[in-house]
Amino acid sequence: MWARILVRSGAVGSVVRVPSECARVAGAAGGLQPHHRHASTSEAPLKQTVLYDFHRSQGGKMVGFAGWSMPVQYKDSHIASHMHTREHCSIFDVSHMLQSKVHGKDRIKFMESMVVADIAELQDNQGTLTLFTNEKGGIIDDLIVTKTDQNYLYVVSNAGCADKDSALMKSRLAEFKAAGADVDLEFLDQALIAVQGPSMARVLQSGMKEDLSKLTFMTSALATVFGVPDCRVTRCGYTGEDGVEISVPLSRVVELTEKLLANSEVRLAGLGARDSLRLEAGLCLYGNDIDDTTTPVEATLVWTIGKRRRQARDFPGADVIVPQIKAKTARKRVGLVSTGPPVRPHTPILGPDGKVIGEVTSGCPSPCMKKNVAMGYVEAAFAKNGTAVQVEVRKKAVPAVISKMPFVPTNYYSGN
Repeated sequence: MWARILVRSGAVGSVVRVPSECARVAGAAGGLQPHHRHASTSEAPLKQTVLYDFHRSQGGKMVGFAGWSMPVQYKDSHIASHMHTREHCSIFDVSHMLQSKVHGKDRIKFMESMVVADIAELQDNQGTLTLFTNEKGGIIDDLIVTKTDQNYLYVVSNAGCADKDSALMKSRLAEFKAAGADVDLEFLDQALIAVQGPSMARVLQSGMKEDLSKLTFMTSALATVFGVPDCRVTRCGYTGEDGVEISVPLSRVVELTEKLLANSEVRLAGLGARDSLRLEAGLCLYGNDIDDTTTPVEATLVWTIGKRRRQARDFPGADVIVPQIKAKTARKRVGLVSTGPPVRPHTPILGPDGKVIGEVTSGCPSPCMKKNVAMGYVEAAFAKNGTAVQVEVRKKAVPAVISKMPFVPTNYYSGN
């Protein structure tokens, strides 16, 4: 869903192949972003975001993704769109993601009963990537929670997990209300667009009176953007580049998108570029790289767990997760780089002796590196960066190297 130094924002669905051969599990977002493999289009009609007709008018090639009809690419090739985002600025429609607000004086206690983050320590208008976890320590979803100065928490989670996330929050809400807590939950009917790339700030600043140089990574503000009031602008994204996600009233999002596109720096981008961008940035896709059988420690997401929360062990699955931090785990999420044929999800990872030591969870050719990049899980003994391994592609062992992520340096804005 979000920038996330992160994981995220994707959503789930069916496997989509785009020209660059970068496979995408359709279905946050980040995600930017993911999730359990989704139903085929024959089971239920695909939902449409408010920008659906606009995508079609702009040449968007629509595919099923997390139960939604979303653009996989436009007139530009996948690689051209990917590189335009790295060098200029692109707009991604992420309106399929679940947006909600949590109100009431017990809102922080409510949210902390479900996630691993220390929400209480956040400053006003600061957000964090966090995880819903289950009692076995598995990851239910990744999400971003922002502690606003408007007396509510702003929450964005993945489209492919919308049903289970909303059910979880509603169930916990009922428990809290039964105990007399002051908390309420509001699901938002708003559009969400991500504006990503090195020229984002220059483009956006021309349509805002607020000083974007003061809006640092993972902070948020209410603003009027190019004449559209009541927008929430959050500096985050799912590409590794400087960017924002803008929550926009449904009736004004086409207008705002058109005004942004009036700048020649800005182009539309789809799911194909979003997936290869997030993978170069080392960001997880829920349902591929993390799921409810994966713990935050196995996924190398320990940094999302607040120190106070570790000590208190007061989040779901804490009795499984906290001991793993010191004891280590049998497997670990790693990055891989290879040449030759592209590496796909479920590709076996082999040790020097040809024994299977793990499996790829995401992979595609990197437009920036001109090599194949992937992430997956391997036995802990093989997880050190620089370790030579092999990947089994088309029944042939291809050399690969365990590599540090992100594969391409990130450009999150931390201030002047």
